[in-house]
Amino acid sequence: MHAMSPERPRFEIRQIGTIERTEGGARLHVFEEYRACLDQLGTFSHAEVLWWFSQCDEEELRSITRVDPPFESPTLGVFATHTPTRPNPVALSTIVIRSVDEDAGIVEIGAVDAVDGSPLIDIKPYMPHYSRVREPVVPAWASQWPEWMPEDGVELDEPPE
Repeated sequence: MHAMSPERPRFEIRQIGTIERTEGGARLHVFEEYRACLDQLGTFSHAEVLWWFSQCDEEELRSITRVDPPFESPTLGVFATHTPTRPNPVALSTIVIRSVDEDAGIVEIGAVDAVDGSPLIDIKPYMPHYSRVREPVVPAWASQWPEWMPEDGVELDEPPE
């Protein structure tokens, strides 16, 4: 049994748009009041997108602390994975920017591992001096994974039917 935790502060996150999956990739639809935020985003080749794992926003799923991933590895704490089941179902995806239409609030992107209609929380330009690490260390079970992100981004793994 868990001891009762003192009340923790709550924070408000505002949805800025949605993610739409398309035939050849995806697009970000940015709500009208945030479209000016897109100014100069198109001068970058990549961005980091924060979005809400809305299909996993249930109290029961938020309480899961360990998972057995769908790949060869030991059982992992959720903070050692990208699983959608986590205390706060926030996702981070690095995306390829194909084009930006500030007036329409549309960012055409490559692949993204979000489901259609996922709430968009934030967009940050990818800047290597912030995000790239010279010699990252990963556990043995992940050491044979590709060294780089695929050219068009990471695609959503559809569950088998």
